[in-house]
Amino acid sequence: MQTKAYQVLNNFEIKLIGIILMFIDHVHQMFAAAGVPGWVDWFGRPVATIFFFMAVEGFTHTRNQKRYMCRLLIGFWVMNLGSRIVQQFFEVGNLALSNNIFTDLFIAVLAMYGIQEISAGRRAHHPKQILIGGLAIVVPILVSILVLGLIANPKTVMLSANLAMVIPNIMLAENGLLLYIGVFFYLFRNNRLLQCLTVLVFAFISAGVTSGFAFTGLFTSNTQWMMIFAIIPILLYNGQKGPSMKYFFYLFYPIHIWLLFILASLMGVGA
Repeated sequence: MQTKAYQVLNNFEIKLIGIILMFIDHVHQMFAAAGVPGWVDWFGRPVATIFFFMAVEGFTHTRNQKRYMCRLLIGFWVMNLGSRIVQQFFEVGNLALSNNIFTDLFIAVLAMYGIQEISAGRRAHHPKQILIGGLAIVVPILVSILVLGLIANPKTVMLSANLAMVIPNIMLAENGLLLYIGVFFYLFRNNRLLQCLTVLVFAFISAGVTSGFAFTGLFTSNTQWMMIFAIIPILLYNGQKGPSMKYFFYLFYPIHIWLLFILASLMGVGA
């Protein structure tokens, strides 16, 4: 893809923008009960979309796709375990520490892998490869249905919670079905305008579904449409890698959430 003159942001810089916006959003999450205004939450709405876009770049350019997916899965496990431990010793009112973007990223990237395998299997006439690709897409959906069924039964609620700790599923993903925006980013990876159109469509759907298509509360309770602002860094992306600090981003996400939660607890927020 030919770089345009206005495309001035590299991979590292876009991720940096993402984590700054994410940090602001999580300050609101942890300290809303202490008086942080609701509009601060607006800064976080484009974040997941930005990271889904960058996940496509990571998946398509990594030298080892399976290792890349493994890192996301390990991040999912570490985040779940760490959050459970933190909440054993600290609490912030009734706030549940349920953040885990690794869930969303893993499922989205696994679906990308599935699409890739199906496409390659069809070209090479390898039914086994097509089957593996199909399972990569379908299994998270089936696990989500299973978790939903277990939650509905009081006798199996704990089982569903423990299962969700181990296997990423859509039911407990931060973005729910919106995580599949990453799949469309992958399908349109060679067309930046179609990727931006995808953001517009998902933002419209989010604003509509949340309000019963009355499109109310757009600056209060129905703000996910603000993901539309992710179009700005997406359009400015030049396809260059920039400085390599991949493990910084993997570590920053859980650590900053845990530290903000602990700080809010020590300050008695929500008590």
